[in-house]
Amino acid sequence: MSEKSPLLSYRLTTGTEPKPVAEPGGASAGKDGRRAKGKTSPKLGVVFGVVIPTLLSMFSVVVFLRIGFVVGQAGLYQSIAMFLVAYCIITMTVLSVCAISTNGALDAGGAYYMISRALGPEFGGSIGIMFFFANVCGSALYILGLVEAILSAFGIPEEGVVSVAGLHQVLPSGFWWSLLYGTILLFLCFIVCLVGAHIYAKATFVIFIIVTAVLASIFISFFIVDPVLVSLPDTSLLNSTGLSLANYTGFQLHTLEDNLLPDYTIDYTTGSMMSFATVFAVMFNGCTGIMAGSNMSGDLKNPSFSIPRGTLVAVLITFITYNLLSLLAAWSCDRRLLQKDYSFMGDINIWPPLVTVGIYSSSMSAAMSNLIGASRILYALSKDNLFGGVLALARKTSHSGNPWASVLVSWLLVQVVLFAGKLNTIAGIVTIFFLLVYAAVNLACLALEWASAPNFRPSFRCFTWHTCTLGILGCLVMMFLISAIYAFASIAFMLLLLMLIHYLGPISNWGYISQALIFHQVRKYLLMLDVRKDHVKFWRPQVLLMVANPRSCTGLMTFINDLKKSGLYVLGHVKLGLLDGLPSDPLQSRYDSWLSLVDHLSIKAFVNLTLADSVRHGVQNLLFITGFGGMRPNTIVLGFYDDCTPQDHLQDKILVSTGHGLDALCPTKEPGEQRSPFFPNVRCAEDPKDLQEEEYVSVIADAVKMGKNVTLARYFSLFKREEVLGSGRKIGGHQNMTGPFVDVWPQNLLRPDSCRYVDICSLFLLQLACVLQETRAWKQAKLRLFLCVEAGCSLQEEEETKLRVMLKDLRISAQVQMVAWDDVVALHWHRQGGRETRKLESAQSVKRMEKEQEAENKNDIQIFPNNVAQLTDEYICAVNSLIHHHGALKPAVRFLYLPRPPADTNRYSAYLHQVDLLSRNLGPTLLIHGVTPVVTTDL
Repeated sequence: MSEKSPLLSYRLTTGTEPKPVAEPGGASAGKDGRRAKGKTSPKLGVVFGVVIPTLLSMFSVVVFLRIGFVVGQAGLYQSIAMFLVAYCIITMTVLSVCAISTNGALDAGGAYYMISRALGPEFGGSIGIMFFFANVCGSALYILGLVEAILSAFGIPEEGVVSVAGLHQVLPSGFWWSLLYGTILLFLCFIVCLVGAHIYAKATFVIFIIVTAVLASIFISFFIVDPVLVSLPDTSLLNSTGLSLANYTGFQLHTLEDNLLPDYTIDYTTGSMMSFATVFAVMFNGCTGIMAGSNMSGDLKNPSFSIPRGTLVAVLITFITYNLLSLLAAWSCDRRLLQKDYSFMGDINIWPPLVTVGIYSSSMSAAMSNLIGASRILYALSKDNLFGGVLALARKTSHSGNPWASVLVSWLLVQVVLFAGKLNTIAGIVTIFFLLVYAAVNLACLALEWASAPNFRPSFRCFTWHTCTLGILGCLVMMFLISAIYAFASIAFMLLLLMLIHYLGPISNWGYISQALIFHQVRKYLLMLDVRKDHVKFWRPQVLLMVANPRSCTGLMTFINDLKKSGLYVLGHVKLGLLDGLPSDPLQSRYDSWLSLVDHLSIKAFVNLTLADSVRHGVQNLLFITGFGGMRPNTIVLGFYDDCTPQDHLQDKILVSTGHGLDALCPTKEPGEQRSPFFPNVRCAEDPKDLQEEEYVSVIADAVKMGKNVTLARYFSLFKREEVLGSGRKIGGHQNMTGPFVDVWPQNLLRPDSCRYVDICSLFLLQLACVLQETRAWKQAKLRLFLCVEAGCSLQEEEETKLRVMLKDLRISAQVQMVAWDDVVALHWHRQGGRETRKLESAQSVKRMEKEQEAENKNDIQIFPNNVAQLTDEYICAVNSLIHHHGALKPAVRFLYLPRPPADTNRYSAYLHQVDLLSRNLGPTLLIHGVTPVVTTDL
């Protein structure tokens, strides 16, 4: 196992420290890392840096104690099949490890570091915890294996069992005695890890020599030891002499034939019935440890050269060794010997104590390196601060940089796992944990490959997305074959950790592979979003909201977020100035502030800033360049041009994501960089505006020329979303439990010569109001549609009936109210010369509007007719009063018809004055001019 590497802790205390996500613990950690780094320089080659640590990790207690178990239960054929499946899985994983490890320097944490820096903190943190528990359980597994070996050699036979006991068999046996022995051995490992990993690192070569010598003696013994009867520790079957014996036959063909096929029986150590899955779970522990070399990258002369070659060589050596041992055991050992005596290699060895030494040394080294690995993973997790203060204790280190607190926590958890009592009991759990980690490593490599990031160019190129996918599928399939319950539980636990880190963890600066994958997919789907296939049935508002200073328009920003109906929403801002003479783009440093505000307001919006010599040119730039392909703004929203003093709605607000106040200085990456406020202060009443009236109306005219719908938003500084959308609103001192009202006036009230209400602009008003009502927050809102008619007109009932039919066809639910405005219209026609003139103007108006409608349908460029009827302030104020006083309850927002700007630029000021009088003191109001068809009655 990668966590079993004998040099792992040495590597992790001397390597470069990873950048912490947050400040806590970061300073001290970095200091320790620099001190350690100054003492040690990379100097290990392929053999000592990769091959030996990986071999020691893979040649654990399994090679000595479980080869006979695997062959005896599964038979030679299935044993080889198990090794092929296991090594196919780990080979795919090795290829992924080699690819990731040669794409940059690794650091503390091994697989956790690779996954977290590739897939982001969510996956990295959750897999890191699973990797930590895998190390903890792995350490307990090897301690239990060592206890089993000790009791097999020195344990007193169980009471009531007839057996020949040697003088050396003096240790009492039983569950609690085994727990005591395991606790003592674990404490010895704990002392070594607590003193320092360098002690164990110096013994690495000695341990490797011992293990190699033991393996050599085992191979030799198969050829030179004569057939012998072996006394079995399992006394379930006694012969006539009262002893339990089995045969070592030497190389016999009939012995090989008897051992070819499976014969699953009860495991004499656990009393459980064995199967392919349970045997594979035990066997797979001898195939782990493949990431030991990648964990040594900081101590290697040339990591990109050593890791792939050394790891693949170690995997090949262990594969050949395991299969040869399986073949020799099946060819020379009786089936009962293999099934009932897991330590038979010592019984048939030319010098039995040598095997005992090999078992003890390999088990202690594996247990110790697992304990060290677990502590270093826990230390890396605590430094990255993914779990806040939960792991704060684990950040404590000694003066030499040894994370003693992490070692202590890991030791206590291993002690808890020792209560399992038997090696085979926890083998399945350990195997599933490591399979999940290996699957995540393959997933990380697959994600990097699919993201096609230019910076992912590993030196090791012998991998494809096919190998990564096979590795993932192999790991997942074997997880569920071993134990579906454990597999589901481990995946569910990982997903729970992932969600906790996602919602509660800090923002990292490692880079998120999800962003690269999203970019890759979004680019592909944007190319597929063909504007030539647009249809009115699938129209949705795509809004560009122009923001002068976000401090004064947070209410409007949140309202438009409700109005967008899952469409594109862009916040646009124009900074006056020219790039000439500036050392760099002044807008780049502003994006962080705007995005922080987007997070603070919980809105789903993009940000687009531009630099221009005038507001008009800046808006033109944004309308031209904002969006991609079929995702471009079709509606522009502007704040209203009036003399209201802006109000600061961000005063004393705190950003939850950063903890900084919006009045404070912007946090910058460079300490020496000059800091600036998040946003400038709001404009005072006496300060000049950035644009004049004529330029403001020109912006509206430009947008209409470009085929954009225009919306002017007024008085949204008074819009309080929480109050409007609360459970109830207080009206006249009483609690109103009904939803808010949205008032729609679909007629052009500045064209009294026309009574038309069914045109493109009117239908656009209705569509936007309906879109607002369909959003989740505005579900309780009620639409009220006001239609102005003359009280004595014979067509009043007919018009109301037509309107209701139209609303039904459009599937819009609204209350229709007919508003008599005879007195208001009379003010206009009185100034125009009486009733005869009124009739003439009305007939001319109808013809003119029909021609305009035909022009709109035939031409993409809109025309700008002048108002033939000259409106008086008295008439407009009367219309304003009519709107203001009509309706029993005050609406949350009003939708009014916005006329086109006049073609004559000299009349821009008069046009803006008329719109100002029309919407004055009406509360939150949207004045809307639509130029595109947005509704249909077709299926």
